[in-house]
Amino acid sequence: LEPEQFVPLKKLQEQLEKGVSYSQLKMLRIAPWPIFAQFIEQNAEAIALDERLRLLDFLAPLRAQPLTELNELDLAAYVGKHSSEHDVGVYDFDVEWFASTRSAKLFHQLLQDQRQDFEAALANIPLEGEVTKADYLAFANAFQSIFRRFAVANGTNDKPPLAAATRILAIRRPDQFVALSNQKADLIVQGLGTAKLSDFDAYWDELILTLRSLAWWRQAEPESESERRLWQYRAILLDVFLYADETSPLKSNYLKLKDRLVNRPARSPKTSTSRKRTKETAEAIVDRKLAQPDMPEYLQGKRESLIHEVKNGKSVDQAIQLFRAIFG
Repeated sequence: LEPEQFVPLKKLQEQLEKGVSYSQLKMLRIAPWPIFAQFIEQNAEAIALDERLRLLDFLAPLRAQPLTELNELDLAAYVGKHSSEHDVGVYDFDVEWFASTRSAKLFHQLLQDQRQDFEAALANIPLEGEVTKADYLAFANAFQSIFRRFAVANGTNDKPPLAAATRILAIRRPDQFVALSNQKADLIVQGLGTAKLSDFDAYWDELILTLRSLAWWRQAEPESESERRLWQYRAILLDVFLYADETSPLKSNYLKLKDRLVNRPARSPKTSTSRKRTKETAEAIVDRKLAQPDMPEYLQGKRESLIHEVKNGKSVDQAIQLFRAIFG
């Protein structure tokens, strides 16, 4: 392609990805539980299911603890803000799966200063059983009041962030609430056929009530252990019906941090010249490596993804090491 062709190509790709997301979410309007669970299991690699479930399993016992008692790194994992301080040996997942709050700077500022107020807001959401509209509204009013008090005291127009609120709601009750980001919200409402989520009331009245009307959400607790694990997280797992392909797991902050730690280059002026890539194509480099007799079969099936990583700057050994960490 000519350089000027890449911009319209990228726009076309984005439109196609949105189309896939729309069709998969639209399917959920009529899908029964077996289709919901089957889709997730069949696409486990592309949606980074194992890593997402490790995050949710890690956070499960934290839901019963007050936010005021969580250490800083656990709190960041709860609210969806990755840090280089997240030890990959402890936090073997990207804490920003489902919805990142990294850009919600005022939310994090107030969370540090008024953690007890956020805890009081979340306490309105029961840990088990039905969550009523009254429960949700009590949370929403308390959450919004934190930001309104700040706005009045500082003469600003800062609005309470709905996306950040949905993240902590969905972690509190992953069977009841969907974690949103500003980018995903429009796709989700289009796919499910609801009105735009303009405020906190619309989140409940449009999205959550629609969710509760769907057959797969109303499914009784399954008998099999694997399906029961998905069922307890079924609302937050709506996220995995958005477009994903085999390169999606590589976007994990956990894997990127792990990769940096493993492949940190030696600080030597001589290494910069010795590490220059030859003119050999990425395809040739990958094919030569895959031709080695000790290459496992699952890596042979990841040829295109390995080429993609090599073209993006990784050495073939780094790319294979990363794929071994994901799929090995």
